[in-house]
Amino acid sequence: MAIEQLSEEQVRQWSAQKKDKWWLENIFRGDMPQLTVRSALTGMLLGSVLSLTNLYIGIQTGWTLGVGITSVILSFAAFKTMARVGLGSEMSILENNAMQSIATAAGYMTAPLVTSLSAYMIITGKLIPMGVCFAWMVTLSLLGVLFAFPLKRRFINEEQYPFPEGRACGVVLDALHSETGAQGLYKARLLGIAAGLSALIEMLRSERVVEMIRLPFLHLPGYWDDLVYRFFTPSIASIPLRDLTVRLDSSIVMVAAGGLMGIRTGMSLLIGAVLNYWVLAPWAMNAGIIEGTGFRSILMWGMWGGVAMMTTGSLFSFFSKPGLIMQAIRGLTNRSAGAGKDDVLRDIELPGKISAFGIPVLGAIIVWMAWEFFGVAPWLGVVAIPLVFVFVTIGATSAGLTSITPTSALGYLTQTTFSVLAPGRITTNVMTAAITAEVASNTSNLLMDIKPGYMLGGKPRHQAMGHVLGIFAGGLVAIPVFYALIQYDAANLLSDKLPMPGAAAWRAVAEVLTKGLGFLHPSAQAAVFIGGGLGIIFELLKKWTKNRFPLSSVGIGLAFVISFSTSLSMALGAILFWVMGKVYRARKGSSGWKIWVENQETLCAGAIAGGAIIGIVIILIEAAA
Repeated sequence: MAIEQLSEEQVRQWSAQKKDKWWLENIFRGDMPQLTVRSALTGMLLGSVLSLTNLYIGIQTGWTLGVGITSVILSFAAFKTMARVGLGSEMSILENNAMQSIATAAGYMTAPLVTSLSAYMIITGKLIPMGVCFAWMVTLSLLGVLFAFPLKRRFINEEQYPFPEGRACGVVLDALHSETGAQGLYKARLLGIAAGLSALIEMLRSERVVEMIRLPFLHLPGYWDDLVYRFFTPSIASIPLRDLTVRLDSSIVMVAAGGLMGIRTGMSLLIGAVLNYWVLAPWAMNAGIIEGTGFRSILMWGMWGGVAMMTTGSLFSFFSKPGLIMQAIRGLTNRSAGAGKDDVLRDIELPGKISAFGIPVLGAIIVWMAWEFFGVAPWLGVVAIPLVFVFVTIGATSAGLTSITPTSALGYLTQTTFSVLAPGRITTNVMTAAITAEVASNTSNLLMDIKPGYMLGGKPRHQAMGHVLGIFAGGLVAIPVFYALIQYDAANLLSDKLPMPGAAAWRAVAEVLTKGLGFLHPSAQAAVFIGGGLGIIFELLKKWTKNRFPLSSVGIGLAFVISFSTSLSMALGAILFWVMGKVYRARKGSSGWKIWVENQETLCAGAIAGGAIIGIVIILIEAAA
């Protein structure tokens, strides 16, 4: 059924109190079960498992993906099936919504592991104790929760921002629980088939696994070009292609990730990868600029132009939207909706005094932790906290209007600020940026989760509590697995199996800002200026062509910090789903349209989840062998 919502005119003209009263009378579902024991346990379980998919994708690409819709489909199908066989009842729509809030919070707990914290460990060469890592990540996430709810009253209740990704989740929830369940079960079957196929491929790629099951004849090569090397060695400028990472991966995990990125990003990745690995890297190797072969050797030289392009592209895109920034600034100065004795939602919303008390307390704890564990001078930590207040508002405004939180841009802004306040202190540069970027990211993610709850009439307090449960669930699973993957040794970061492009980008920005460009090879210095200039040019072209310019500065730049094989796989995924959309455009309603277009996200999410989880298990098995 269609979800009731206010018209644009009503949003503009009605007072905040009138909007809250309308919501309470027309949307709120009262005491319908929401944060129950089963929704909490299901969300924590699914979120913990799905956090590993984000960990795997983050290690390979530096990006994290939303897991909300995946968890909704899985839980709906599981309880629907159990109800049919008499093992319980179906989840209510609000239980499913609370569950996805928990699962999503758990899924996003991996972000610091693959960016700021790994960057710190790469720079120092020291492993952060696991307990410190857990406490740091949880405290930053909880601060994000406390910032979210004052902003929620303004951005969701009063301004009615769309939060597109959250709205999509609300629409899916409404559709699943409004029908007979056939649609949800169909999506679950597709997700299961894609997950099973991806998991099977990962198992057959592992020599260790096929030996364990005693079926060595089923072994798949890790890369399809291994078959070619049996007959001859393809090369560029006398350098074997595999030494340049120019290979075709047999895994479909990154193909599925590319399917979620779109054709512009996919083609940008492919163009950037060809330029870096087919042209620049062979030239630099033959010139003696790059010593050795393989991903890590190429990364140490090639990343500078790519990181510069991503940085300038992100920052220019951010500052080219002054209207969005001004909206955020107005949000800082305006009073939160619903305050006072006439607040009709005072017994439903999270009490404002919790944020008012908790923000300074947690802020002080974070300042102390930054000083005690990462050597950040207390006065610099104190300076970072007000920046958090500004940046969470900017991040929430951006997420509310576009579904995109400019985490990278906010991190780079903080790094630039502290390069002036604390020149030469590279670890301070990284960890202060971690405070602002991670808190802003958590605030925006929670607001995205709250949006479907508001649409469907849920209790915000329950989603706040659920989000906290997800924070602990994700941290308790993702952090130990991450440490096991790196074998408790920071030296294993930036290896071929653990490329960590996100961490490499954070480190690169910090090194340039704190050391200057003088420590780089002259060719790398030139790459910084060229990449930075191209990042701005691409964003200008995108703006002048009204978003029709076919290339992405972030996509091309990213290709310089991930392997060619990863870029190729993601590009193939983007191309595959783009072609399928064209093929079935004239046959809407056909089975092909239903599978490849309507359920594109379902297929991709399934393949990512199945392959990533089994991939992590295999890495752990092989490390223990």
